Amino acid sequence: MKEFLFKPFEEMTEKDYETIGFKSGLEIHQQLLTDKKLFCRCPAGKYSTKYHAEILRHMRPTLSELGEYDGTALMEFKTKKDIIYRINRDTVCTYEMDDTPPFIINDDALDISLKCGLLFDCSIIDELHIARKQYLDGSIPTGFQRTAIFALNGKIPYKDRTIDVVQMSIEEDSCREVSDHGHTRVYLTDRLGMPLIETVTGPNMRTPFEVAEVAEICAKLVRSTNNVRRGIGSAREDVNVSVDGGTRIEIKGVPKIGRIPLLTYNEAMRQWNLLRLREELLKRGITKETFEASSSDVTKIIKKAHYQPVRNAIEQGLKIKCVTLKGFFGLLNWQTQTDTYFSKEISDRVRVIACLTSIPNIIHSDSRGDNLLSAEWQNIKRYVGAADNDTLVIVWGNDLDTEMAVNEIIIRAKEATIGVPSETRQALRDGTNGFERILPGADRMYPDTDLPPTKITNIRLNRLKENLPEKFWISEEWYKQLRIPTDIICELSISKFAGLFKYLVTEWNINPVLAAVALIQFPKRLKKMGFDISLLTPEMMRDIFIAYKDGLLSRNGILIAMQKTITKGKFYPELLPKPLSSKEIDEIIYQTIKEVEQINLLNYSKRNDILIAHTMNRVRMSVEGKIVKEKIIKMS
Repeated sequence: MKEFLFKPFEEMTEKDYETIGFKSGLEIHQQLLTDKKLFCRCPAGKYSTKYHAEILRHMRPTLSELGEYDGTALMEFKTKKDIIYRINRDTVCTYEMDDTPPFIINDDALDISLKCGLLFDCSIIDELHIARKQYLDGSIPTGFQRTAIFALNGKIPYKDRTIDVVQMSIEEDSCREVSDHGHTRVYLTDRLGMPLIETVTGPNMRTPFEVAEVAEICAKLVRSTNNVRRGIGSAREDVNVSVDGGTRIEIKGVPKIGRIPLLTYNEAMRQWNLLRLREELLKRGITKETFEASSSDVTKIIKKAHYQPVRNAIEQGLKIKCVTLKGFFGLLNWQTQTDTYFSKEISDRVRVIACLTSIPNIIHSDSRGDNLLSAEWQNIKRYVGAADNDTLVIVWGNDLDTEMAVNEIIIRAKEATIGVPSETRQALRDGTNGFERILPGADRMYPDTDLPPTKITNIRLNRLKENLPEKFWISEEWYKQLRIPTDIICELSISKFAGLFKYLVTEWNINPVLAAVALIQFPKRLKKMGFDISLLTPEMMRDIFIAYKDGLLSRNGILIAMQKTITKGKFYPELLPKPLSSKEIDEIIYQTIKEVEQINLLNYSKRNDILIAHTMNRVRMSVEGKIVKEKIIKMS
């Protein structure tokens, strides 16, 4: 194994990541903006914490088409969870509870998906086949998710190369988790069944920052359709990471792209340090074949423990069990991630699989002085027959849970002899990650016989191609040439007004900066004033710009016209004031001058500014401020 010691996150370089063989890919889940769910006709996007009923279920694994069980399903079954679903009658029907067959796939959702596939330059499949993907964590009441691949072999440009888009799938979203404690997990079902797409890239990213940058490109590309949902939870990234000698690890449910660099750095560090741990075990003569561990009930040995969590457990009549890891002395303090050690790898397994969720759930002899007294450790050591080079791990709970915990401690310790076990891991707020479940395999996928295949015709694809947005990176280059303000470029390129902007500039010769500011900045001003800017459509803005082009509106008048349009629900040209002639403007200015002359100005040098402001209040929608200013200066 190469010699390399991880530097702090801020000090790592591209060369460092090349040295460890860093590779990463993405699985991006994006909710689609539809009125209905994917396989039923319940409303989509109607979130609420209110519920009218609760349903209790227990999940059990089923055999695959090849007569095999998926490892993840078996792991989840070991947890023996009570799964409780909170049901709101306004957002869920009998389909979600697996009491009614599915409807034919939502056509709007499929159209949006196909548009996204075309934007990624994918090959679109000619026939859609729905499959079932097992999920026994309870996040889907049926125990499986309906999913279908619709696009393959796409690409996006990045730096001096392209990123592979391996495949894209359309699938139904899962429940929202409310709580997970002990053997009870609670879900809200309002999100369940909403349509989303999953975009899978190749492992083409070479540094943590590249992963985040590619995620941003993918997100912007689908957002440019303006047919996907925005906001917290509407897009979630799963990040796959590996290093030389490691294995593909999936970090699930990253909620924000900005968290990706630190998360992937820590996972790379974890894998590298686990490989170093394997080398240390090999030096000690511990391999998969020579690994030894044993367990004992030590409840009576430490029934007067000074360590409060253990004392509480004894007072509650719980069992205290000890695992002896032969030759592991000091290794539970082996660093894996930032401020994280191998003991947490074991603690996570106990928490997830044995359902001992109160932390701390284990203590170990490598951290003597932080828990039991030295004399207590010595008593346990003598009782279990441990040697000086062994490590002791203590766990407490009821008899069944501690038995499961003992097994998992031994399993995870033995896995250290092989390096990096295949896992799905949870993104944590501090940038580290924790065990979530065994990485699922192909055994959990099988055909869905409830739904027929769906033909994807060339007629359908050609219709969708006619309304595809321009790829945002092409638009952004053009905007730079037009000298659009930098802070507008990114937002405009994926805006619902991007197509209208291009038309205004190329067909009507509208000033590009004016058009960009009116389409992006003016709505923000109106939002601050309390207007619902989502009501503004490209068609409304086109009508407003027709009035501007025909001389019926000034620049400032565009903003006021937008305000009136939101209020009325439509742009009404008859509500505009009549265009003013030069003579009429002069008369208004003369009248304003008379009024201002009646005011005792404290600062006469501000007279023209005051005249301009008062005049513009009267002619704002019909006359450009520049014209008013020029006239007032001439009259002064």
